Amino acid sequence: MNVSFPVDGDHCAATLYLPANENPPVIVMAHGLGAVREMGLAAYAERFTAAGYACLVFDYRHFGDSEGTPRHLLSPRKQLADWTAAIAYARTLPQVDSDRVVAWGTSFGGGHVLATAARHPAGLVAAIAQCPFTDGISSALAMHPASSAKATVAAARDVVGHRLGRPPHLIATAGPRRGTALMTAPDAEPGYLALVPPGSDFRNEVAARAVFDILRYRPGRGVGRIEVPTLFAVCEKDSVAPAGPTLRYAARAPRGEVRTYPDGHFAIYQGDPFERVVADQIDFLRRRVPVPA
Repeated sequence: MNVSFPVDGDHCAATLYLPANENPPVIVMAHGLGAVREMGLAAYAERFTAAGYACLVFDYRHFGDSEGTPRHLLSPRKQLADWTAAIAYARTLPQVDSDRVVAWGTSFGGGHVLATAARHPAGLVAAIAQCPFTDGISSALAMHPASSAKATVAAARDVVGHRLGRPPHLIATAGPRRGTALMTAPDAEPGYLALVPPGSDFRNEVAARAVFDILRYRPGRGVGRIEVPTLFAVCEKDSVAPAGPTLRYAARAPRGEVRTYPDGHFAIYQGDPFERVVADQIDFLRRRVPVPA
């Protein structure tokens, strides 16, 4: 069912999935850079629901069905506030166990999960970070220098334009190698756009000023403060969120578990890679947040 929850005067749109069993734990879920919940998250939510877990899958403000103007504004600070509000809202749902909330995020959302879990929100009992963005500097260094330069120039133009009251200067979220985009690895544009369902009005663009926020964002640095069991699902051939830094950060998580996959950043949402990762995540959930018999 479609639901929504308030955040700082706007509303985030979400889909609530409920299992047949009563009083289930609830998994709060969100996507990565500029992506929306229609881009493959239903497949995960349906598997988790079949295993007995409720799921609240939401779009960040400024994207998808959520409110927020200007559109396509990507702010880690605001998205972290969306996560806080989503978890708080999930705990008000009468159909779920409000004291057993799991945070699940992928890519940039995986980084948000780690940052959110480090803050110890009430009710959070576990976290799953799939191919997580953990270090802005490492992700920037993985880009082609030409793309980095172009994106930086575009970001500066957007910041100046914003101060002058102009609409956002938009660039592609995923673009061709050496293009002007947030992600330009060879598999980025085809992999990202493959997640968009046919007939969708999704727009592959974001306000360029996000480049500076992303560069400064290093959610992996706080994993040592996460007290709940945390699953790191890491793609060994990740071209966007390099596996090396993520594995080093994961080693600091007091209750961390690591699963690695011989796949790229965008392969994990479909086919055999999806089947492998979702099976491991359900196994983690059953061990760490078991559904009442």
